[in-house]
Amino acid sequence: MSIINRHKLKSSVPHFKKKLDARVRKTRDALGDALVELMQEKPFDSITVQDVLDRAHVGRSTFYSHFSDKDDLQMSDADEFFEGLAMALSVHGDKSERVFPVKEFFQHVSEARQFVSALANSGRMHDNMELAQGHFARGIERRLNELPQGASIPVNERPLLGVAHAGALLSLLKWWMDRGMTEPPEEMDRLFHRMVWNGAK
Repeated sequence: MSIINRHKLKSSVPHFKKKLDARVRKTRDALGDALVELMQEKPFDSITVQDVLDRAHVGRSTFYSHFSDKDDLQMSDADEFFEGLAMALSVHGDKSERVFPVKEFFQHVSEARQFVSALANSGRMHDNMELAQGHFARGIERRLNELPQGASIPVNERPLLGVAHAGALLSLLKWWMDRGMTEPPEEMDRLFHRMVWNGAK
């Protein structure tokens, strides 16, 4: 089972398990899916809340009980996805020495090229990447705290390294995308973790 499935990622994070019951989770997922589909069909600015409601088969009052507008929906959906991704290795009890599921993330980006392009065209890529970096930094810090190999890193340096490695990961992602995503995700995972652990020595 892939850990990159966006719905499984959201439900695997304890915070969301406690906060959202199954019906609410289903509604939020339906709205998020509808917006993702619509963004691949037309410009974000031309999408209306009613378009999202019609696609998701959700009522207007239900939408506004969760979100203030379509921008709030997009960022909330991204927030849950990035948090789930960042914590996936810890939540799934991964036994490797990886601090982030780079291979799975890059593979997901490759398969979602149309949506990534739509997100860039919407002008919201920067905000999404800032959001991602915060979650990724916390996830990497958590892994550094969990892994035996991280024990040699002073505790007070781990939050800083989480931020640094998260920034490096997103820079690596941009480099990979700019080159046409030609390198295998597995190779990018290996390269990233070589940088992480070589820098820890």
